[in-house]
Amino acid sequence: MKYFPLKQFALLIAVAFTLSLNVQSQVKKSPDFLVQIYRETPVKINALIHTKLDVRFDYARCYLYGKAWLTLKPYFYSTDSLRLDAKGMEIKQISMVEGNVLKPLKYTYDMQQLNIKLGRTYSRTEKYTLFIDYVSKPNELKTKGSAAITNAKGLYFINPMGEDKDKPVQIWTQGETEASSVWFPTIDHSNQKTTSEIAMTVLSKYETLSNGKLISKKMNVDGTRTDIWKMDLPHSPYLFMMAVGDFKIFKDKWRDKEVNYYLEPAFAPYAKQIFGHTPEMMEFFSKKLGVDFPWNKYSQIVVRDFVSGAMENTTATLHGEFVQANARELLDENKGEDVISHELFHQWFGDYVTTESWSNLTVNESFANFSEVLWREYKYGKDEGDAGNYKDMQQYLGSPKDASKDLVRFHYTDKEDMFDLVSYQKGGRVLYMLRNYLGEEAFFKGINIYLKQNAFKNGEAHQLRLALEEACGKDLNWFFNQWYFGSGHPELQISYQWDEVSKTQKVFLTQSQSGAAFILPMAVDVYAGGKKVRHDFLMKAKMDTLSFVVNARPDLVNVDADKILLAKKEDHKVLSNYVFQYYHAPLYVDRLEAIDSCSANQSKNEDARKVMLAALKDPYYGLRILAINSIDLTDSLVKVAALPVLKTLSVSDPRNLVRAAALQSLASMRDFSNRPLFDVALKSESYSVQGAALAGVIMLDPKEAFAIAKTLQKNSKGDLTKAILAAYTYGGTEKELPFFNDSYEKAGLQDKVEMISPYLSILARIDNSEEVNKRVTDFKEVGIKNKKYDIDKYVLNLFESFKEIKVEMAKQASPEVKVELQKQLAVLSQAMAELKGS
Repeated sequence: MKYFPLKQFALLIAVAFTLSLNVQSQVKKSPDFLVQIYRETPVKINALIHTKLDVRFDYARCYLYGKAWLTLKPYFYSTDSLRLDAKGMEIKQISMVEGNVLKPLKYTYDMQQLNIKLGRTYSRTEKYTLFIDYVSKPNELKTKGSAAITNAKGLYFINPMGEDKDKPVQIWTQGETEASSVWFPTIDHSNQKTTSEIAMTVLSKYETLSNGKLISKKMNVDGTRTDIWKMDLPHSPYLFMMAVGDFKIFKDKWRDKEVNYYLEPAFAPYAKQIFGHTPEMMEFFSKKLGVDFPWNKYSQIVVRDFVSGAMENTTATLHGEFVQANARELLDENKGEDVISHELFHQWFGDYVTTESWSNLTVNESFANFSEVLWREYKYGKDEGDAGNYKDMQQYLGSPKDASKDLVRFHYTDKEDMFDLVSYQKGGRVLYMLRNYLGEEAFFKGINIYLKQNAFKNGEAHQLRLALEEACGKDLNWFFNQWYFGSGHPELQISYQWDEVSKTQKVFLTQSQSGAAFILPMAVDVYAGGKKVRHDFLMKAKMDTLSFVVNARPDLVNVDADKILLAKKEDHKVLSNYVFQYYHAPLYVDRLEAIDSCSANQSKNEDARKVMLAALKDPYYGLRILAINSIDLTDSLVKVAALPVLKTLSVSDPRNLVRAAALQSLASMRDFSNRPLFDVALKSESYSVQGAALAGVIMLDPKEAFAIAKTLQKNSKGDLTKAILAAYTYGGTEKELPFFNDSYEKAGLQDKVEMISPYLSILARIDNSEEVNKRVTDFKEVGIKNKKYDIDKYVLNLFESFKEIKVEMAKQASPEVKVELQKQLAVLSQAMAELKGS
């Protein structure tokens, strides 16, 4: 699964057009009063063998009418009973299937589990089949979501009666972690595996998708159609899925296997642009892992209102709507590509070999996270892979509370707590270190052994260690003990001393974290006399000193030269070292560190300025954007040298995101001579470029920007929509509210929060209490629901300013208007009180 929790929302700066939130991953912190208990792997008393379902849907009531045939056998010990998970169902019948006869069985049901008496004792060599007639009622079930998966009702009816004309009618399921048992009775644990057959009776106008192959389609006399999907290979119940709706199917292929993309009709023309790398990914991953894609087909479907980012159901990945994009959006970037690779890799790590318990979730999620880097490296080069690796490392390191969590965690409050920066980002970085330590060939040989030994079964970290040891011949207990079964990370202090007399360069390494020392394999590159010499070193103690005899003082000593350590480093290099590092050290992080150092010194050091100017032309677009955003245009020397480059980038950089960043930088100058650049950029097909250009016009002439925004409003998206909203804050009235309303309703959480500030600026001018109070209530709910990200504080701060404006308006208003304003102030005060008390 790919999820998108938010670390924090940065405060919005005053000028609306530059709204930008720094959204990073964060996890939900368990309240201190909740007890974290030992979570043992569920005991296998009975084992699922085959699951056959026959389902149809009641859209008006949001019910599923189901019939299930479950074939099981005792796992080892003989038993006369069976416990099934079945959440919130109406159970009509439970019978043992004996030939053509159904023999009713005795059972008890507490709305969560069925305890069934089998009628006699069965041994582990005896299979038996139950028939269950049931009704699933997901909307009547009280469930609790989490930071990663916002709802757990398993089966979702989207706009079932078609009342919302802007939203399609859909049905889809989401099983992870244990929500499949909302829509069919099962043993809802990851350590169960079963083949499956699902018959879905739907309105004939709709398409369906489920696990495995579509083996038959039968038209019924009542205008419905029954599709039967069959999965011949075993997979876990949480990976079962169904989807029903008006989808257009784009048919692709990989080798001799079908590959399909299901999208809403409006986005069907862009299916190949969005998902088209999938066959190439399948080929790359198959060769890299030495195990061909193990299933009989692969489909991807995009649905509305999904409760997380995406989900790797076996052979049928389900994506949230954020991956859908039109041609203009795709000119800027394919925001779904990391997720597409992530979920595909799960077909091996998660589906083919499945974590045996949620404690070992990282053997699913760390590999999927790691795959994003693998694909980036392969397809776009090492800089792209390193950028992804660095971003995820910083997300984990930026969350201090996660340092206390083991990667493999047997004690936790709730299984949902496992979906966090540790299981994903930290786990992926641990694999990245392990790959570097063992070498490419040995690492992937070990991964191949792990996959083959545990195919269609369950895996855990111990098995991963043993497979890697078998491949490389090294003992890896120390590595797994400190990274998988321990918590935290090293905090590494690095300092230097040069002795001119003895021609000795010393490097002092200190681990300052509490607790024991980490064992750290690292490379140290010494650049001196025009040469680079690499030294491999294993740090085992909290403090260590390295000594290198060289002919002259080194230009650079590059500790952790592969930029691989999962560590919070404080490196006491001097500026001249960083200047040399930018030009001579080869990696993305080398150059990024140099840019960071030089950006702080560009106004007072010529060499630092030269690095910043060079970085504007860095071969990697992400570092060009960093340099653009870091360049100090208030410094006259920097400005004179940087301005021609920025203008060139704004017009001709091959990446639209770089062009947009350059335009934003030029906009900050409020220089009318830049207006022609903005006018040209306003004609771009890129939303990011157009948005940045409109931002530039706002800074120069807000009134004209308002008029231009009107011409760009139709079909706007992304950064352009944000810029239009910003333009409307200058003189906008109630006439602009439909655009605000429409944009807000279609937005995801991040965009919703970004919109609150400009939205309130419009609402501040409006007397309509119904409209104002509706949105105040909406904004309050966004704040309260996302308190863990401090959005409540952000919304409260905005409300305080909004209240001051309304109070001043009330002092000068007519009696009629004052009545309306008092209504607004009452709702606003109540909302603020609720935010403070949440």
